[in-house]
Amino acid sequence: MDMEEEDLYEILSIDRGASSVEIKKAYRKAALSSHPDKHAEENRAEAEARFKAVQQAYDILQDDQKRHMYDTHGMAAFKSGHGAGAGAGGGVDLDDILAQMFNMGGGGGMPPGMGGMPGMGRRGPAKGPNEEQAYEVTLEELYKGKTTRFASTKSVICGTCDGSGGKEKAKPMKCSNCGGKGQVIGHRHTPFGLMQEASQCSNCEGTGQVFKDKDKCKKCKGKRVVQTKKMLELYIPRGSREGDKIVLQGEADQTPGQEPGDIIFELTETPHEVFKRVGADLAATIDVTLAEALTGFNRVVLKHLDGRGIQISPPKGKILRPEQVLRIEGEGMPMKRSDARGNLFLMVNIEFPEDGKLDSAAIEKLRNVLPGPEPPIKTEEVEEVEYDGDANMEDFGAGSDDPRGAEWEDDEEEDGGPQCATQ
Repeated sequence: MDMEEEDLYEILSIDRGASSVEIKKAYRKAALSSHPDKHAEENRAEAEARFKAVQQAYDILQDDQKRHMYDTHGMAAFKSGHGAGAGAGGGVDLDDILAQMFNMGGGGGMPPGMGGMPGMGRRGPAKGPNEEQAYEVTLEELYKGKTTRFASTKSVICGTCDGSGGKEKAKPMKCSNCGGKGQVIGHRHTPFGLMQEASQCSNCEGTGQVFKDKDKCKKCKGKRVVQTKKMLELYIPRGSREGDKIVLQGEADQTPGQEPGDIIFELTETPHEVFKRVGADLAATIDVTLAEALTGFNRVVLKHLDGRGIQISPPKGKILRPEQVLRIEGEGMPMKRSDARGNLFLMVNIEFPEDGKLDSAAIEKLRNVLPGPEPPIKTEEVEEVEYDGDANMEDFGAGSDDPRGAEWEDDEEEDGGPQCATQ
């Protein structure tokens, strides 16, 4: 899509006089409707182009300086080499990198020792802190995708005083606690001696100014912000993984003079009773009776994450063996922004009959059907012994100083039992 041929205001379906709030609201609506994950495969390329166009339109129109340049010169203002407009093309902003490296706050100043380097000041308002939290999701939700709405309580700039904290025409006073600097100097004992450190003034909350009680805004009581509830929508694409982050841009607490930070949800996958996941592959254990393993079957062996029954029928004459692994192509997890899927690995567990379940007649029939024993081992002397049928290899070499016993234990721990062979 050529950005020069389509009006940015038309892309977001807003008027040229739209406010910043209207621009943000239109952007969220357009971004959600054009998101590639919400379109069929054959329409995904077009949706991705539209999604990028929406993002670029928002990046320009939400910034007052870029918006003015666009209104004056159109998209020509953002061609390479056209002065300040070059930043709209999505290039790296050195000021943003420095701000992240040195944790620059509302003052936007350089860290101590770097001085006032020309041209290094932040052009726009500093961004407020992000709010990060874990969000638990089930494997089923990651398999199918999920959209949820929730109420968020956050601080927003007081609309009565526009974030000043005072009544109309009221004049603030210099904060007596910090002398109007917004910061106070404290002392802290360290291994290197007594050190000075600056912290935000709690009396004026870093503004350096306060209002008399009678001059404070009646709605926010001089705090400049009020608490409000807002409904937010969280969209988790199908195929998302543990550790993925879902970002709600600009939805953190508002502070006057700062761009609001983001709410960031980090996905935490809850353990599943049946499936284990690694990447886009799934693994599960299926129970098969000894009779089924020997003679075959045709049945549903497990219920998939979307509720489908997975039915298998081993080839006639094919015997299943303990700890055998069956791989089913394309029945693993979906991959984000793609119709491809991982594989499903089924580990076979053979259920043997309980002790005493077979009577003499059944035992005799099995002996006649199954292969006979190996040829007898010939020795000059034979001793019949008793054995413990519930022994554990962890007892092998236990209590000895032979290092080979430790090697056996290490192998057991590393192996962790039968493994799924990824192919």
